[in-house]
Amino acid sequence: MIQVQNLTKRYGPTIAVKDLSFTVATGEILGFLGPNGAGKTTTMKILTCYMSPTEGQVSLEGLDVIEHSLEVRRRIGYLPETAPLYHDMNVLEYLSFVAGIRGIPRREFGSRIDRMASVCGLGSVMRKDIGELSKGFKQRVGIAQAMIHDPDVLILDEPTSGLDPNQIVDIRNLIKDLGDEKTVILSTHILSEVQATCDRVLIINNGSLVADGTPAELTAKFAGDDQMRLVVSGSSPEPLKSALMAVSGVISLELTDGSEIRVNITVESGQDVRAPLFRAIADAGWTLLEMHRESTSLESVFRQLTKDTGDAGA
Repeated sequence: MIQVQNLTKRYGPTIAVKDLSFTVATGEILGFLGPNGAGKTTTMKILTCYMSPTEGQVSLEGLDVIEHSLEVRRRIGYLPETAPLYHDMNVLEYLSFVAGIRGIPRREFGSRIDRMASVCGLGSVMRKDIGELSKGFKQRVGIAQAMIHDPDVLILDEPTSGLDPNQIVDIRNLIKDLGDEKTVILSTHILSEVQATCDRVLIINNGSLVADGTPAELTAKFAGDDQMRLVVSGSSPEPLKSALMAVSGVISLELTDGSEIRVNITVESGQDVRAPLFRAIADAGWTLLEMHRESTSLESVFRQLTKDTGDAGA
C-alpha cells in the first residue's frame, strides 16, 4: 500500500502540491489526473524518491521515502513522460544494462529479459537499435525497463503520449494485464483511457485533491442535467418546439434549421423523457429519426473540477 499524508512541496514562494493525502491499495490501478501545472509530476517524483517533500509523509508498505529511499526505489518501477532510453543501444543491450543497474544477478539476466520481451511484446525487436524503433515500441521498452526488476509498484507518466490509436490500445491492454499483479499509478490526459483501464481516479487541481473515486462514482456524483440528442423531420418547427417544451422534465432545447432538424434537449437529472418526447413528436406530425441520451463522461467531470486552473504546479 502507498500512503500519502499531508504532502506539500514548495519551490520558493510557489506551492506545487498543497496538503495532499491519499492511499493506493495493493493491486489497484489508479488514474492520477490533473491539468498541466496541477502538481502531478511533482507528486510522482516524490513517490519515486527523485525529490523530497517540503512537508508531509509518503510511504510504501510502511517504508518512508526519505528514511528508506533505496529500499523504496527497489520496489518501484518508474516510466517518466520521456522514457530514459539510449538510442544507440539495441533493446537487448539496453535491458541488460538496466538489469545490471538494478542489481539483478547476472545469471538471471536471460530469464528476466525473456520475460520482459514476452510481457511487453518486444520479441521481434530485441536486436534492433532503440533509435530505429517506432514510438510505440519505444514506450514498450520504457515499460520493460520499469518492470525488469519485478517491482511491487509501477508509476507511469503519460505512457501513451504520441502513440497512434492501435498502439494506445496495445499499451492500454498491457497496463490492464499488469494490474492483475502490480499496483499501478497511471497519469494521462487521455480520459477515455482512464475510464477503460483504472479501478479508481484521483483528480488534483492547483496542487490539491478535488476528487477521489471510481470512474462510475465520479460521473454519478458530479452529473448535472441530462442531455438528449434528437434528429427529426417535418415542417413548422415552432409548434414542435412548443410541444417538446411542454414535456415534463424538459428544461431547455435548441433546434437547427433544415429538412432534418437536430434537437438538443436539456432534461432534469434522472428523468426518463424518451416516451413522452416520442409521443409529442408524433402528435405534432413529425417523424423521429434518431434519439439518444448522453451520459456524463469523465471528461465533463474533469472539466468541471479543473476549469479554474492556475499555473503554479508541475
